[in-house]
Amino acid sequence: MHDFYYKSRRFCCESVDVTEVARSIGTPVYVYSHKTLTDHYKKWDRALSGVEHMICFSVKSSSNIAVIRALVRCGAGLDIVSGGELFRALTAGADPAKVVFAGVGKTEEEIALAIKEGILMFTVESMGELELINKVAGSLSTEARIAVRINPDVDPGTHKYLKTGKKQSKFGLEMENAYEVYEAVNAMPNVAAKGIQMHIGSQITDAAPYVESLEKMVPFSERVKKICPGVEYLDIGGGMGIVYTNETPATADDFAKAVLPLVKETGLKLIVEPGRFIAGNAGILVVKALYVKRTPSKTFVIVDGGMNDLIRPALYGARHEIVPVVREERETITADIVGPVCESGDFFAREREIPAPRSGELLAIMGAGAYCFSMSSNYNSRPRAAEVMVHGGEFEVVRKRETYEDLVRGESVPDFLL
Repeated sequence: MHDFYYKSRRFCCESVDVTEVARSIGTPVYVYSHKTLTDHYKKWDRALSGVEHMICFSVKSSSNIAVIRALVRCGAGLDIVSGGELFRALTAGADPAKVVFAGVGKTEEEIALAIKEGILMFTVESMGELELINKVAGSLSTEARIAVRINPDVDPGTHKYLKTGKKQSKFGLEMENAYEVYEAVNAMPNVAAKGIQMHIGSQITDAAPYVESLEKMVPFSERVKKICPGVEYLDIGGGMGIVYTNETPATADDFAKAVLPLVKETGLKLIVEPGRFIAGNAGILVVKALYVKRTPSKTFVIVDGGMNDLIRPALYGARHEIVPVVREERETITADIVGPVCESGDFFAREREIPAPRSGELLAIMGAGAYCFSMSSNYNSRPRAAEVMVHGGEFEVVRKRETYEDLVRGESVPDFLL
């Protein structure tokens, strides 16, 4: 569930009228519900209470420091994939000892920073990466903690760009290769194996792929513990799906019921890395209708937000529910809802039945709390949207709207062009 609803025909976030947010801040604007965000975290925490566990929120899904701070205050750890995300985590007050660092392309500088800050562990994705972590830790006269990411070769039944656990993926290592990496750890003086990790994809609506993966991970973990007895954690990644329109994903309780028996078999502490499940339905993108354009073949509703603000429909063919911010009885039309960006892929919906909007009216794009602002860009030299967080009956800007000056900050004209 989420805390966006109609009250007397007006769309609200918690106790705040979304129209008031748009009137005060302008559009496009992201609006996040603090209550929804923290409630979803607590659902996971309750569901996993049968085992020792840590929930590491996936920063890449929604990286605003206010979002991170809200979850850190609930007790969350963090899953990061870059030095920039580590900086955000530290700025938000996260405990480095509850941070796991994933990603296939960590640089020497990022590794050094993470070691100095004392993160819980790195997720290692190749032998070369392990060797570099050992080298950097040695140069700092310390020991780095690692887990190796296993590629269990399981199809999670999601969009092809969201599958990360198949053997053709750039992520992780097949089990025998991973075992060789664990063997190599014992010959390296500055790394220690503390965990085993997997991550099979994103927007996965069924617990079955996790069960299939864990059925492979349980015996593998026993092999690893024999050669690396210091292993404490089983990190099963994130990727649990949410409702965007008509999906029926597993609940946190359903997921826990399916996977916890297998986790208990390993005797390891559980780490999960949800992002979308916590943040996805905790946010909306509010846009303003500019024009209704009718041609002999189609009708277009042109809004002031574009694919640079929310790219999921263009990138994945994702379907987000879109609702009027003020609900009225009116004619229904079938239209494409599109933005101002100069790409045919700049759309939020195709052939969607919606109440016919008038110029200046507001629309709310639902399920925009994860992988939306964090994937936004300045394409077409468009300033990125503002972000707002609602808490009860109040709201605050947690990221100012960019200005034109922000677009060129850091750029310069070389002397030979003066």
